[in-house]
Amino acid sequence: MKILSLFDGISCARVAIERAGIPVEAYYASEIDRYAMQISAKNYPDIVQLGDVVDFHPTPLICGQIDLMVGGFPCTDLSIAKKNRQGLKGEASGLFYEMIRIHKEVKPKFFIYENVASMSKENKEIILKTIQEIDPSAYVIMINAALVSAQNRKRLFFTNIPNVTLPEDRGILLKDILEQEVDEKYFIDVTKNKRIKGWTENERGLRPHKGDKSKTGISEIGRITNIDQKTDTISTNHAPTIRIGQIGKGGQGDRIYSPEGKSVGLSALGGGRGAKTGLYAVAQRGRNIVDGKRKDILGAKTEQRIEIGQSDKAHTITSVFKDSMVMQDTQIRKLTPTECMRLQGLPDGYCDGVSNSQQYKMLGNAFNVDVVAHILSSLDPLTEKEKGQVN
Repeated sequence: MKILSLFDGISCARVAIERAGIPVEAYYASEIDRYAMQISAKNYPDIVQLGDVVDFHPTPLICGQIDLMVGGFPCTDLSIAKKNRQGLKGEASGLFYEMIRIHKEVKPKFFIYENVASMSKENKEIILKTIQEIDPSAYVIMINAALVSAQNRKRLFFTNIPNVTLPEDRGILLKDILEQEVDEKYFIDVTKNKRIKGWTENERGLRPHKGDKSKTGISEIGRITNIDQKTDTISTNHAPTIRIGQIGKGGQGDRIYSPEGKSVGLSALGGGRGAKTGLYAVAQRGRNIVDGKRKDILGAKTEQRIEIGQSDKAHTITSVFKDSMVMQDTQIRKLTPTECMRLQGLPDGYCDGVSNSQQYKMLGNAFNVDVVAHILSSLDPLTEKEKGQVN
């Protein structure tokens, strides 16, 4: 296959294509973030970088030759995370129309365009209608990455690949992807923070956060709902994020969740303590103990500690490193870049080579690899006529 990728900084689509078992003949990418381009080049030296999407004008080398076009145009003006959203009229999200311009010139056989599920109904309809004017077979499907990962990440996928359905739930929880040994620099001592509310350490673990009216003490966030565009039927599944406490007034970046379920979605936007990945109360497993205190030093004795928390999924990953925090025992810690890579379905070490802050930003902007790979898997059962359209 010949691939054209737009707005896919670290080339997650390339990883997804290979994971789906599709051979790559050529891979062209339009990106301007130099750190993202550095990571792409490290992992795939053969990628041809085309520069800024605004300045890119397809040549005969590309026009009519692309089998798959992938794009994750900016969500900055579409996401519910931003107040006073301008939608597609905004400077960033308005780049959607540059993608459409390129689509018309390139004429790809298949395409996948991704953006946030929290956009307004009006913008969703405009995007779909605009794409359908080019390809009437286009439709939109909402897929939550919670089905294939430990992260609650709802995204809309606009595509013409036939018969895409929801993937099966793999049942992965945040605790399943956490590193067992984490550098001390990721931890914050919560014993010195008197503003943490809603939980108490005792033989029963953590007390549910105040205001939770459920009988179980679990606040479920992240119901997955998908409307099949052809049959108009609705399928639902659950991927709850368990909220068990908060710091201070409990703003979005100060809420504490259990790692025994899903994380909140990683994000490249926003600030605050946990606005990027959420805060998590995590069991302390296999920590090094010296004189009764945890010490991460070579040769120290390893002991198991009592787990604190309840089960659920993690928050969506974002690009701000201060927002990736996990509470272990009486501490809160950030999610590490490696853990964020795992939430996005990337192999360990994929983003190594740039600063942590740049890694968090890249991962907050990234596609979830396994969701895209699942969509691409629908290319396998195409008819013989359809198969003949793909190199």
